[in-house]
Parts: sequence; structure tokens; C-alpha cells
Amino acid sequence: MSPNTPSSSAGGAGSADSAAPRRNSKRPKYSKFTQQELPACKPILTPRWVISAFMLVSIVFIPIGVVSLFASRDVVEIVDRYETACIPDNFKNDKLAYIQSPGDKSCNRTITVKKLMKQPIYVYYQLDNFYQNHRRYVKSRSDSQLKDPSSENDVSSCKPEDVTQNGSSIVPCGLIAWSLFNDTYDFSLNNQQLPVNKKGISWKSDRDSKFGRDVFPKNFQNGTLRGGKLLDPNVPLSEQEDLIVWMRTAALPTFRKLYGKIERDLQPNEVIQVTLQNNYNTYSFNGKKKLVLSTTSWLGGKNDFLGIAYLTVGGLCFFLALSFTVVYLVKPSSESVGIGLFGFPIGHRGEYLQC
Repeated sequence: MSPNTPSSSAGGAGSADSAAPRRNSKRPKYSKFTQQELPACKPILTPRWVISAFMLVSIVFIPIGVVSLFASRDVVEIVDRYETACIPDNFKNDKLAYIQSPGDKSCNRTITVKKLMKQPIYVYYQLDNFYQNHRRYVKSRSDSQLKDPSSENDVSSCKPEDVTQNGSSIVPCGLIAWSLFNDTYDFSLNNQQLPVNKKGISWKSDRDSKFGRDVFPKNFQNGTLRGGKLLDPNVPLSEQEDLIVWMRTAALPTFRKLYGKIERDLQPNEVIQVTLQNNYNTYSFNGKKKLVLSTTSWLGGKNDFLGIAYLTVGGLCFFLALSFTVVYLVKPSSESVGIGLFGFPIGHRGEYLQC
């Protein structure tokens, strides 16, 4: 056989290679979505469009800010800080010893009404430097125990206020309930009692869904160290509204909680006598206690932040619109079709711009 004649084995290998499938391509299947060719809005920001947009925002935001600020300023609010003033002179240097000592801790305060306060007038207590948002504090409660009497022994998350010394479950358990605010306020006007309505001060959803009508306090504040207010063991938790309000923990260390409502108008220059019981211990952590009387507006309580925020954004947009207008009029560019930050042109005629 001639050496130039190919062997059958070589021919078989060649035919096998030609019959082998080609390697799959990694190129994705073509579609307008994968190739980003879908129809899209790609606006070109011309100077007129930018100036008009900023001017429109300022026209909308500035009136809203003014109205919000006036609504907040219409709220009449009286704030009386009393935790230092209600300490006797002989305990000024040892406030903690005073608050931890037994005995009557009544204190008389005088509040003068500066402006007409229309009913309902909301009575709040305000605490400063009290971190209800602390992780261990927030977790120290049993939601199942609060709404279901069969879960009375579900106290695993309530330590250290979970059970008594003899092993009985505490209802309601946990540090939140244990530290319930226990200062009290009695108001009088012209030597007559000024009633405070304490019904309906909590969220209806909390009363109906989170606190059971057949769950009653048991073994509450029976330990060696009393944290705060006592609860009536004959009243279900769904009707203990001071507790319900307190159990809705605050997100910030300075907060207010609703104490009650005064359902009559207070005239200017009227003098209200307040007899309070200074029982709650804020002295161990340098906390502050304040009594707050406040009306409301259609926007809520007194809070200038919303109005100031709207005015700030609206004023900034007006300033930018004015600045861009000056730049556009002083130094117009016939070639530029877009405007960038601080009035610098972007792109030229015939150039394709993407947003």
C-alpha cells in the first residue's frame, strides 16, 4: 500500500470529528428586553423644563409649608417641668433617697392659661432620657399572655419580672408593665374639681385585639422591688387604659403619653391648681418629668417640623429656579439643548441624550 494513501482508521476519525456537535454558544437569545431596546422615555432636560419644574415645586410646597406652620402655631400648649421643683429642700442633694423613701409625695403646682384653650384639652406626661426603645426592655413582655387567659404561664420572654418567689406567674409580666408610670394629677379651677376623662385615651385596636377582656392582673408588683403603678386585680386588662398606653413603647428617649382629657374650655388668665403625686423614679437616670396641657389642630399637635421642611424645600427650589433663570438669560447657548447642575449645559444639538 502506498504511504500516501490514508488509512481507514484516520478516515474514520476524520468523519467522526465532522459529525460531532458544535460547542454551544454563550450568546443569549436575542430579545428587545435583554438588549435594552424596549420603548422608553428619554427626556432631554432643556433649561425651560428644569426652571419650570423647580418653580412648580416651590409654588406647591411654600403654601403647604405656610399653612402647616400656621396650623401648628394655633395649637396652645402649656408645659410644666416638676421633677426638681417637687423635691423638698432637705432632699435637694439626695433626690434618689427621697423618691425611694416611703410617705406622701404630694406636690402643688400652679398653671396659668395664657390663651384660650378649646376643648378637648389633652393632658400628657412627658419623660426625657427614658429609653423605652432599648432592645431588652422592648422584648420583656408576653403578648400572648396579655390577650389570652390560657397563656398565663407564657412568661419565657419576661425575665426578670416573670414569676414571683414562689413560682407563680406575674400577669402582666415583663419590665414594660413593671415600670408603669405612677405619677397622678388632680386639677382644680376656682376651688372646684376639674375632671379629667381617662376613657378612650388608648388605641381602640389595642383594646380590642391586644388586651383580653377576660385577662386580669395577678401577682403584679408583689416583688421586693416595686417598679411603678399598681393595677386593680378586678379590672380586665382591656379596661386598664393607662397600662395600654404605656405598653405602646416609644421610639425616642423623649416622649409623651396621654394621661386624660379635659372636656371644657379654659379661658385666658385662668389659674389651674394641680396636686400631683411625685412617685415615679426618674432621678436614678437623670430623667425629666413634665406635665403638658395641649389643644390640637386639623394637623395634630404642636409640631413645626413639617411646615419648616416644606418651606425649606420650596425655598431651595425657588432659589435654584431663579439661579438657573439668571444663568440662562445672562449666558444663553444656542448649541446647548440641556442643562445640568448649577446651570452647566449638557449635550449639543443632534446629540442623543439618555436620562
